[in-house]
Amino acid sequence: MTGLDKMKSQILDEAKKAAEEKISEANAQADEMICLAKEDAAKQTESIQKKAEEDVANYQERMVSSIDLQKRTKILAAKQEVIAEVLEKAYEKVKAMSEEEYFSMLLKMVEKYALPQEGEICFSAADLARLPDGFEAKVSETAASKGGSLRLSREGRKIDNGFILIYGGIEENCTIRAMFDAKKDELSDIVHQLVFLQA
Repeated sequence: MTGLDKMKSQILDEAKKAAEEKISEANAQADEMICLAKEDAAKQTESIQKKAEEDVANYQERMVSSIDLQKRTKILAAKQEVIAEVLEKAYEKVKAMSEEEYFSMLLKMVEKYALPQEGEICFSAADLARLPDGFEAKVSETAASKGGSLRLSREGRKIDNGFILIYGGIEENCTIRAMFDAKKDELSDIVHQLVFLQA
């Protein structure tokens, strides 16, 4: 082998060796990059999976909360409906009282709402026509016991029942419906306790 051939062979060997080292180094770098990429992908997968699980849990929690709210809203609406029905039946029962019970109740209302001043009491035309004997005198006595006086108006008012008190031009609506409306919250609480808390 000539010196030139040896030189060529040596250059080729060195080039081959350098190329193999470069390839080996590149393979090592590629393996390291693949390993890092896999680790990164595993971390991202875990993070995505964790977030997905949290999203599902949050969604389920919101759904349960929403269903619970709808259920409570429907129960409340049903309770309010029952309470309204009970109050309406109570109102109808008061309207259906006998004359004696009805006018006795009106006297108690006069005692409660009469003021210690001069005033006027007005009834419906139907009630004026059926006032019991001595009722006007009893109203006067009741008003006097409160330090005032009530004059009976002979003009029938357009009301279903109860009466209107007038003091100094100011009217107080003492109809049964007005009494029920004024005490609606209080009566609703009583009905709620009787119907739902003792059941």
